[in-house]
Amino acid sequence: MGGRPPTITLSCAAVLFDVDGTLVDSTPLVERAGREWAAEYGIDPDVFMAGAHGRRTSDRVAEFLPAEQVREATARLDAMEATSTDGIVALPGVLELLADMGGLPHAFVTSMDRAQLKVRTGVAGVPSPPVVVTAEDVPDGKPDPSGYLRAARLLGVDPSACVVVEDAPAGIAAGRAAGATVVALVTSHPEESLAEAHHVVRDLSRVRATPTGLRLDLG
Repeated sequence: MGGRPPTITLSCAAVLFDVDGTLVDSTPLVERAGREWAAEYGIDPDVFMAGAHGRRTSDRVAEFLPAEQVREATARLDAMEATSTDGIVALPGVLELLADMGGLPHAFVTSMDRAQLKVRTGVAGVPSPPVVVTAEDVPDGKPDPSGYLRAARLLGVDPSACVVVEDAPAGIAAGRAAGATVVALVTSHPEESLAEAHHVVRDLSRVRATPTGLRLDLG
């Protein structure tokens, strides 16, 4: 017998949000810049972009170039991504959810650097919380859990009491490694690639804040 898919409520001490692909969509410019950069450095663009989403630029570059070239090449790709803001928008439900967070502690944990974060959230009109962890703040990027562990520490909560909201397999792995409950959004990857998340929802229009957590519409 059919019926409306279930709605569940997750109690938590804090919510830790990824940014690109979760709150803000900048996929067209990232894809365009990444492919142009790869061609410039003699790298197959398809190979470079495969699995790139959700990871730090420096970590991606280091997989393809000698160590002595990584710093300069990373700066080049960052500069290419910074030259355009075309197509950057807040994803569905983001502004409404963030406005409704009330006293529920939350943080942003992103693979972008601080300058990129400021530009992209500014263009999309997404307000940043007091606690933000960027690429410069951690020794290792996602799927390493360092970013989520740092955000929980800055908020003064146990990582296992947090909900992580992500869109990419690398971020899901990072959230799980931190011990958090992971909610994945089907905003940048096919649902079958998000199987390691604890819960999957279409986007943040299906998520509401409560005084003690998040309510998810799993439809």
